[in-house]
Amino acid sequence: MENKEIILSVRDLNVKFSLRGKVLHAIRGIGMDLYKGESLAIVGESGSGKSVLTKNFIGLLDNNGWIDSGEILYYGMDPQHPVDLAKLKTDEEWRDIRGKHVAMVMQDPMTSLNPLKTIGWQIGEALKLHQNLRGEAARKKAIDILSDVGIPEPERRYSQYPHEFSGGMRQRVVIAIAMACNPRILVCDEPTTALDVTIQAQILHLIKELKEKYALTTIYITHDLGVVANVADRIAVMYAGDIVEVGCADEVFYDPRHPYTWALLSSLPQLGIKGRDLYSIKGTPPNLFHPIRGDAFAARNPQALKIDFLHRPPYFEISATHKARTWLLDPRAPKVDPPEHIKNIRNIRKNMTGGQCNG
Repeated sequence: MENKEIILSVRDLNVKFSLRGKVLHAIRGIGMDLYKGESLAIVGESGSGKSVLTKNFIGLLDNNGWIDSGEILYYGMDPQHPVDLAKLKTDEEWRDIRGKHVAMVMQDPMTSLNPLKTIGWQIGEALKLHQNLRGEAARKKAIDILSDVGIPEPERRYSQYPHEFSGGMRQRVVIAIAMACNPRILVCDEPTTALDVTIQAQILHLIKELKEKYALTTIYITHDLGVVANVADRIAVMYAGDIVEVGCADEVFYDPRHPYTWALLSSLPQLGIKGRDLYSIKGTPPNLFHPIRGDAFAARNPQALKIDFLHRPPYFEISATHKARTWLLDPRAPKVDPPEHIKNIRNIRKNMTGGQCNG
């Protein structure tokens, strides 16, 4: 990845929350780079910290949460003098970043849209704030954006309210509002969760088209590796507030190395065998109210080594673009093969694109 330009760099980030008088360590020393123009998918079970991590990129952390330590360096304004987003505290400080540089598409469009305002008014508000457009110029631009996101009859739809749109169309409107901000980075937080499979594919294809047209850098947040199989260049696998494996999409799909990644891939319905129960990961994630000793996945990992319960593994480099945090990659570890069906996973990605992250 040496030849690619970093647009966002997270360094040793720790995020905590105060809940019922206790402190929850939600993000545990994460480090990652986001490259300009790429599509990065962040995957993991619910509660693994995916949304919490990315909310720090846009200043939307809940009031009971805080960045305890670490940096989030944004290079999109001036590559020579990055802005440390971890140091921004007030809405005034965030105003130049939120929307204009980093925008987010939430998973439930009905909670993102004002039911009392027309679609045109809501897109126009973003255009006024971030592109300084008003009146007829704003109206024309809003209609153009509605057309870009695949809304039929955009002139008529401009004057309608959210309840007059289907779920898939509302999600397109939310994407349109994000695009009206003209961002550099677009974060899509489970953008297809509430949609049926056919509409899911349409929304993912739309985001992919917008990425190319507007030269976006995109981040997908999902619990389903299958959803991002054909749109992600790289995949970061999160577990218990940490990134346990990261690599090109092809590397994570075809050569996964962390037992948790094996488990996530095994959970794909496409890998199910007729007549057998679908695979599910046994046990529950660790309690982040308490310090974690060793590998956070050890208690749920049938291949766990003794050291997994004692010491947190470092990252082991598999290639220049692929690394995983597991003791199984230590030269001294016994050889443990992934489940047999993981080796046949190429079948579910047949005719799919993605995975191109060579530097």
